[in-house]
Parts: sequence; structure tokens; C-alpha cells
Amino acid sequence: MAETASKGQEFESVLADSATEVAEFEDERTGFVYRFQNVLHQNPAIVPLIVLVAAIVIFGLLLGSKFFSPFALTLILQQVQIVGIVAAAQSLVILTAGIDLSVGAIMVLSSVVMGQFTFRYGLPPSVAVVCGLLCGTLCGFINGWLVAKVKLPPFIVTLGMWQIVLATNFLYSANETIRSQDIAETAPLLQLFGTKFKVFGAVFTVGVIFMVVLVFALAYALKHTAWGRHVYAAGDDPEAAELSGVQVDKVLISVYVLSGLICAFAGWALIGRIGSVSPTSGQLANIESITAVVIGGISLFGGRGSILGAFFGALIVGVFTLGLRLLGADAQWTFLLIGVLIIAAVAVDQWIRKVSV
Repeated sequence: MAETASKGQEFESVLADSATEVAEFEDERTGFVYRFQNVLHQNPAIVPLIVLVAAIVIFGLLLGSKFFSPFALTLILQQVQIVGIVAAAQSLVILTAGIDLSVGAIMVLSSVVMGQFTFRYGLPPSVAVVCGLLCGTLCGFINGWLVAKVKLPPFIVTLGMWQIVLATNFLYSANETIRSQDIAETAPLLQLFGTKFKVFGAVFTVGVIFMVVLVFALAYALKHTAWGRHVYAAGDDPEAAELSGVQVDKVLISVYVLSGLICAFAGWALIGRIGSVSPTSGQLANIESITAVVIGGISLFGGRGSILGAFFGALIVGVFTLGLRLLGADAQWTFLLIGVLIIAAVAVDQWIRKVSV
């Protein structure tokens, strides 16, 4: 009997220790780090926003009124407008756990179509613009169909499309540039996005306004519409989304089609930004857009992130570029710091995903 009582006491002691361990585990799950991680998980745009504000404050302290002037701050917006628009397109694709390496090439081809249809074929500029927009949309549809229906990897599909569109761009345009002066005299509509206007001493362009409106419109659509929820579901777990009634294939095609259309608008904005139609411009837009998206906190694994984060990511690159230039630093420092930010952003994303499990 004494032996049985002793074993019972040992058993009760083990249960008490287990309960203590469980309690301690629960306390850890409700600690500050866990709560902070949950905030970041629910609001992924917070990290890039903090980095953006910190960068502005630091460069403001170092440069004073030279950096905080309305001209300098709006210059940043003008410089990142193309990257910001393309990053919005890239964000949609990456949210579905894909990637689009062809965004820059689609953008340039769309601008070339607008220019060539106007000057080579004599079409009205409005019709040429519509043709350019349709060109970008068609490229996006082909990408989406190959990914969704043929089940090819997005990386391979868009890598191939990048090469095809790039070659088509040079072959079709014969590598000829349409001069800014000719466009201004004959088809000023093509330069619409470059139109400038002042607001309290700050200089804005139509392209900047379009970028901001696009970002907030997509942010609203992704958060408050069924289509937006389906995009996140398709990126997070496509099989579970399919079982819950989401038509994943249609969602993927719609994402790539919309991405292609946005890239075509970026091509129109590119004409306004540089003034001319050049088949050699914007060739790094695919890398720059991915950089903005990653720094902006959108997960490369899909299903988590915010368009606003990609917008902040583009602004961070713009702030670092202008700030270091005004400080007289070597341009290579910009690439170094952006590289560090990319690695740090991916590390933060991995940490958030681990703690979320």
C-alpha cells in the first residue's frame, strides 16, 4: 500500500510539473515578442513604413532643408513612379506565390506599340494607347494561361516571356527611338503622364497621381473584395482554396492579366517620364520591382503582404538614392544598402512565418 501511495504521489508530481510547463508555454505565447510578431503578421506594411520614416528622418537631419524641401520630396515621387506602378503589378503575382520576370519587357513593348502605331501607321494617339494597353494585357493573359492551365512554373514562364517580348520589342521597333520633340508636336497624349502641376510649391505629375491612386485602389480591392481574398487564398494554400470553392485557375489568370494591363499603363507613364519612346529604356524594371516588393514586406512564399508595403519599398529605394546623392556619396553605396535591406526583409519575413506557426 505504501508503495502504491508513493507511485500516486510521483504521478501527481509529474502532472503538476507538466501543468507548469504548459502554463509557461502559454505565457511565452502571450509575451511581448509574440504579440509584436502578430502585429507584424496582420500588418506587414508596418516594417517598411518604419524603415521609410527612419530614412527620411536620418537624411533630414544630415541634409536639413536641402532634403526636406517640397522639391526634393516630390522629386522622390517622380523618380519612383515607374517602379511604383510596376511594383504594384509584381505584388499581385507574388501574392499568389509566383513571380513575373517579364514586367519590364511588357512595359517597354507596350510603350513601343503606342509610339509605332502613332508614327508608323498614322493611327490617332488615343487608338494607339488602347492598342498598347491591349498588348500588355495579352502578354499577361499568356503568362496566366501557361501558369494556371498548363501548370508551368511562373519563374520559367515569365523568364521565357521576358526573352520573347524583349526580342519582339527590338525587332519590331528596329531599335529606333521616337524623339520627345516629335511626340510633343504630333501626339502630346502619349506624354500625358509627364504633365506637371504645382500644389503649394510641390511639383507633381499625372504619373505620380496615377501611381498613388492605383496603389490605394488595389489595396482596397485586395482587402475588401471577394477577389482580393481569393488572391490571398490562392497564394497561401491553393489546394485548400480549391476545396473551399475558390476557382484558383481563374484567379491566377485574372492576376496575370491585370498585371499585364498595369505594366502597359507603366509603359504609357514611361513615355511621359522620359519624353520619348525608347526600346532600350526600363530594362531593369523587373529587378527594381522585385526589390520594392521584397523590401515592402510581401512574402515570396505568397499569401501574405500588402500593396502599400510595396509602395513604401519603392519610396525607401527613392529616399536612399536621393539622400546619398545629395550627400555626395558614391552610387555603389546605394546598391550596398539596398542589398542589405533585401536580405533583412527576407529574414524578417522568415522570422514572422516561424513564430506564426
